[in-house]
Amino acid sequence: MQLPDGPPTPEELIRQVAAARATTVADYMAAANAHYYATRDPLGAAGDFTTAPEISQMFGELVGLWIADLWSRAGRPAFHYAELGPGRGTLAADALRAAARFGCVPAGIHLVETSPTLRAAQLARLPGAEHHDEVDALPDDAPLIMVANEFFDALPIHQYVRTRDGWRERMVERGERGLVAVPGPVPAEEAIPAALRDAAEGAIVETAPVAATILQRCAFRLVRQGGALLAIDYGYAGPAVGDTLQAMKAHQYADPFTDPGEADLTAHVDFTALADAARTAGVKASTLATQGDWLRGLGIDARLETLAAASPGRADELRGQRDRLVEPDAMGTLFKAMAFTAPAWPLPAGFSA
Repeated sequence: MQLPDGPPTPEELIRQVAAARATTVADYMAAANAHYYATRDPLGAAGDFTTAPEISQMFGELVGLWIADLWSRAGRPAFHYAELGPGRGTLAADALRAAARFGCVPAGIHLVETSPTLRAAQLARLPGAEHHDEVDALPDDAPLIMVANEFFDALPIHQYVRTRDGWRERMVERGERGLVAVPGPVPAEEAIPAALRDAAEGAIVETAPVAATILQRCAFRLVRQGGALLAIDYGYAGPAVGDTLQAMKAHQYADPFTDPGEADLTAHVDFTALADAARTAGVKASTLATQGDWLRGLGIDARLETLAAASPGRADELRGQRDRLVEPDAMGTLFKAMAFTAPAWPLPAGFSA
């Protein structure tokens, strides 16, 4: 996400790390991604990665059906559609088209995005949309139905490593062969969940306070205004140990500490931490579902058959898209979904309380 006064270039970032001797993994990730997202369209075959909405229209359409069903059972109120990190706007376009078939049309379309390149792509698909730099700028005059697909994974994480001297935060510094992550000098036991403090030497624990803060801000809005937030991302039910920081460049994994600002840096999302932040604000958090189970529960197989019948020549292509979204060896198990709802709103489809 772009910093208010402009992100550093990769060269400036390396110089900053060298001058300061070390920076946290979180600050490094924030600066690298700020430059990355501000300077390109990272999606699709010509980019570095592909998200579910770009794989198949079925994904966005089922999100739209999910929205329409929830809206109907909530009493069909006027509402705003809001999306965090909306990519090219593909998900919103597909979702809102599907929802409109059931009379579910938002009073406004609001996109939380800072990248000039992606904002332009989004407006091409959603001409009436309004852009915001942060969730605090979203409208407050009606319920919000919010979607965050592969948003939280790009937010900065702190990493802590268990050393022979105890827990230390990992810091990025210049080594002989480039940037490397090393244990810092300051004890960090208080940052580690109690259940993980006795992990073996070399174990890594990640925390994402920025993600928790943004989720909590959204949750406070839901408590005041009504509505729901759907979060879909690759992640897990924490707490857990493991190094999940990764870089994607040209659809291949890369070293996160090589060419900062030139690859997409992400980390797996701890959905338990997000749920805790939401509940603290007074919002209901659903159980965690795999993306495959969630899409099957919403009817992706029925939608596949309808599309295949309408375009028999594309049947194999469509089945391949479906398999990529739901099968365990693709996105079906790695990616998870969780819903957060205002206290008076019903439980959304595809989830249990």
